[in-house]
Formats: sequence, C-alpha cells, structure tokens
Amino acid sequence: MKEHVISKETISDFKQQLCLEEKSEATIGKYLHDIRVFAQYVGNTSITREKAVAYKQNLIAQGYAMRSVNSMIASLNSYFVFVGLLDCKLKSVKIQRQIFCAEEKELTKAEYERLLRAAGQKGNQRLNLMIQTICSTGIRVSELQFITVEAVRKGEAVVSLKGKTRTIFIVKELRKKLLRYIAEQKIAAGNVFVTRTGKPVSRSNIWREMKNLCRQAGVNPDKVFPHNLRHLFARTFYGIEKDIAKLADILGHSSINTTRIYIMTTGNEHRQRMERMCLII
Repeated sequence: MKEHVISKETISDFKQQLCLEEKSEATIGKYLHDIRVFAQYVGNTSITREKAVAYKQNLIAQGYAMRSVNSMIASLNSYFVFVGLLDCKLKSVKIQRQIFCAEEKELTKAEYERLLRAAGQKGNQRLNLMIQTICSTGIRVSELQFITVEAVRKGEAVVSLKGKTRTIFIVKELRKKLLRYIAEQKIAAGNVFVTRTGKPVSRSNIWREMKNLCRQAGVNPDKVFPHNLRHLFARTFYGIEKDIAKLADILGHSSINTTRIYIMTTGNEHRQRMERMCLII
C-alpha cells in the first residue's frame, strides 16, 4: 500500500472533487470536518489500515452514537477512495433497525404550535413563517432558498439539490401568509426569507432563533431544530395517506428505508397499539 500523509493540499483537492460531484455545501463541510479530525488523530504520519481501524474503535470507545460513527466512516471512505487508499476503507457498524423512536427527541404537533405562538409573541414574523414553511412542505432547511417570491406567486417551488429536482406545493393558507409577508416587507423578487442585508437566512441563524423560543414555548431544546419539523411533516402526512412511496418522493429520498426512519412512532404510541391488540385472554 502506498504511503500517504494528509495535508492541507490534499484536503483542498478533495474539496474540489466533492464540488465536482455536486455535493451540497453542508455535506462538503461535514466531510472536510471529519477528515481534519482524523488527520489530528494520525498526526504527521502515513495512513495505514491499522490506524484507520484503531480510529474507528476509538470513536466507538468515546461513546459516539453508532449512526454518527457510520457517518464519519462514510466521510473517511470517500477520502480513501479519492487518494487511492482502497485497502483502508472501513466497514460500517451494523445497527439493528429501531421499530420506534425516542419520545424525548420527537417534536409533537402541540409543541410545534407552542413554538409558533412564542415566535408570534416575540414579534418574529419571519421565523414564524419559516417554521410553518418547513413543517407544511417537508423541505430541508437548506431548501428554503427555493421559496422565492416567484414560487409563492405560482403556488409551487422547484427544488434542485444533490443532482435531483422535485416540485414542492405551497398550500393555500401558507401561500396567503407568505404573499402578505412579501407585500409588507416590500420584497420584489428572489428569496422570501432574507437577512437585513438581503442575504438568504443561514441554517445556523434559523437553528439559533428556534432555540431562543424554547423557554417561552415550554419545549425541550433537544427537540427543537429545523430537521425535526421535517420529521413532523412526514409523520403527519403518513398518518393521513399511508403511502410511503409518495412520501419518499415528496421528501426527496432516494431510498424508502430513509423515509421509514422519519415515520417511526414513539415508544408510547407503539405500546398503546400493542395494548389495543387484546391478545391476552
């Protein structure tokens, strides 16, 4: 196996390759972060399979969630392929599929409504509408950029990310609210949700603003982040339609297995369904 030491130059070249593969900005940032952490672990020495395996075991020993470990392994494997270190590729940690999700992690509809009220009480109309837009369409926070004045007027947005394109419908009541907001803010064209300087609102801004609502809304901060709004959309849609294939298309998932994670019920709901089976005579 050839010798290879991670350097700023190779990381920069790797970043260029990820850009050519049309990875999202968030994915690129995540991959590069994982590679830099691994670089700190191995130091200024050549990468070997033994070091890669030891790093994997070190992550597990530190108590990282298995999904997080697998995510970091995916980043490393992508880098190993790029630099030709195929022998260093690592196997993912096998995870038994969960049949229900942790109740303390999933946002309920009642908590969602309390967050909206808190945003309204703070006079933060932009945040209130961003939360409603994500939750009523199921889009990713990175896809808010496709909610434009033109899309709102048309009643649908064309989302194009990760080499895939899909159409998102903006429901009538949301469209009315957004059109009113656009008129009040005098937004002529382009992104609806922008900062005072006219730039699209960033993921970190939305995350921070949502967290600031938690105390007033009486919601556990661990439940409050943009992606949980997407989960709430998925569970609500599936509860009505029971069509996982259609839901996967709406969410922009390539695999239905990913969609299954979004629609898992909580342990309490799972327990109640088992109680209703009435199989104890």
